Amino acid sequence: MQITKAASERHVLTVTVDNEPGILAKITGLFTARGYNIDSLTVADISEDHAISRITIVTNGPPEVIDQIQAQLERLVPVHKVVDLTEAGAHVERELALIKVAGTGDDRVEALRLADVFRAQVVDTTTSSFIFELTGSPDKIDNFVILMRELGLVEVGRTGIAGMMRGANGS
Repeated sequence: MQITKAASERHVLTVTVDNEPGILAKITGLFTARGYNIDSLTVADISEDHAISRITIVTNGPPEVIDQIQAQLERLVPVHKVVDLTEAGAHVERELALIKVAGTGDDRVEALRLADVFRAQVVDTTTSSFIFELTGSPDKIDNFVILMRELGLVEVGRTGIAGMMRGANGS
């Protein structure tokens, strides 16, 4: 009898937590201890009194592993809510990237042309380089970076994914 490995799926999880020291270490420790990988991680204070933070985690795994991750996160004491945006329905994902490209002549002109197509903003320029700011889906950023490699890509900084459910209700 052949045992087949379940297909790995990408999931975006949002975790609402008390904004206290050590919570991020607890959450990343949970992933590390069980051998789960975090593809993207963002954290931000989301309350006026700075008491609550939202952690957005992108991870991969078969459905049963994602369910296990979600259940284990929900058991952590400072966690208020865990939502799997991927399973919950229509949602928006965005990421911000800074992309430095060095070049002269035609490569410089082409970099600016592509930046315009991708709606990237020039946030810094010298006579030999640009830093572009690009916001969009991870795929959009990936594609822009691939094109910039041919034109003199120097460095990329990415924020990680922020995600939110569509519609009037919160996640």
